[in-house]
Amino acid sequence: MKLSFSVAIVISLLPELTAFGQGSLNPPAAPTPTMKSLDQVKAGTPIGSAPYTISSPGSYFLTSNLTVSSGNAITISTNGVTLDLNGFTITSTSSTASGNGIYLSNVEDVTILNGHITGGVTYNGSSFSTGPGFQSGIIWQFPGNNPVNVHVSGVTISGITATGIELGSEYSNVVDHCTVRTAGGQGIRAGVVDTCTAYQCGSNAINSVTASNCYGVAVSSGYGVFTYTALNCWGVSASGHGIDALTAACCYGTSTSGFGLSANNAINCYGSSNSSYGLNALETNNCYGISSSNVGLYVTDNALNSHGETSSGNYGLEYPLNASNCSGKNGGSATYDTGLLAFNVINCRGDCSGPGTGLNSQTSAMNSWGVATGSGIGASCITIAIGCGGYSTGTTALGLTAYIGNSCIGENSSGIGGAAETVTYKYNMP
Repeated sequence: MKLSFSVAIVISLLPELTAFGQGSLNPPAAPTPTMKSLDQVKAGTPIGSAPYTISSPGSYFLTSNLTVSSGNAITISTNGVTLDLNGFTITSTSSTASGNGIYLSNVEDVTILNGHITGGVTYNGSSFSTGPGFQSGIIWQFPGNNPVNVHVSGVTISGITATGIELGSEYSNVVDHCTVRTAGGQGIRAGVVDTCTAYQCGSNAINSVTASNCYGVAVSSGYGVFTYTALNCWGVSASGHGIDALTAACCYGTSTSGFGLSANNAINCYGSSNSSYGLNALETNNCYGISSSNVGLYVTDNALNSHGETSSGNYGLEYPLNASNCSGKNGGSATYDTGLLAFNVINCRGDCSGPGTGLNSQTSAMNSWGVATGSGIGASCITIAIGCGGYSTGTTALGLTAYIGNSCIGENSSGIGGAAETVTYKYNMP
């Protein structure tokens, strides 16, 4: 009885519930656009065509790709400008490269970011073509005042006959997160260059006061990375140095005919060359130098925890004043070839596979070892040898030579001591 009463109440209410109308479902008019255009929502002055000259300070941005038939696409002739390329591309249809993508005329406090400048210049393995497109990507007026406090970020440049990004060597000019590919001249030049790549450049790929996290390739002349301070950089050059710096840390440099890496101070670095020094420095720490036909590692002052190796050159590691915890290896076939040559050596090892010398100490050697797997001398110590050993595989070759020897041993394939040693004054030796 209770269930029937409830159902009756609901049924009695249905006409009242369905009496409310919903109105017409047809819209009064067709929908209209409500979105605003880019120049309506973005602060600044829009640029939609080129050539264009920025002569008043402020913020500017591209609203589309820009193309010019010749000359400069955008000229900045005033201070205090921010130019946002907005991800768009600037190009030139000039059949022979002319003008520049962005031209800076005696300016300060300028920022350029986020876009592309492209041309049609190519490299065939020996030379660069003459066009089409621009001569340079971003460049300052020369002769003229060097730009100051200029920042270029997130820009890619390709296919130009001259320079990718040229801001001079002013310390306050910064280029970061940019790439340049195929530039007949320099790739990127600025005071500070960070996290950039300049590939297939006709001159210095990266040229700066400081360079960090960069990769530069010079395919004809010039250096891969040319800077005062290089950190985490990789430089490659055909005829110049892979990396040339006052201080290089955690860097890798290679060259075909120049130094792989050259620095006053090299720390945790690697350098290789086909026909010149693999790594050349005043001082090294935890470094490795290798050359196919020249000195693997050439150090003038101090070498620490470092290794030099050559396939057929004169020395694996040559001429440090002091070598500590180092090694040198030589695969040459000449009698003057040497694995490691230094004035003072401590805890070092030198190896030579030919008739040359494994380890050659010009002054003193301590706790060091030399091996000649051909007919040369294992270890040659002109003055003093302490706790050293030398071995030669030759039956009559000398394992060890020294003027004064203390706790040393020399051995050849015929045995220990005797014909295996030439020591004028022996102490604690057989």
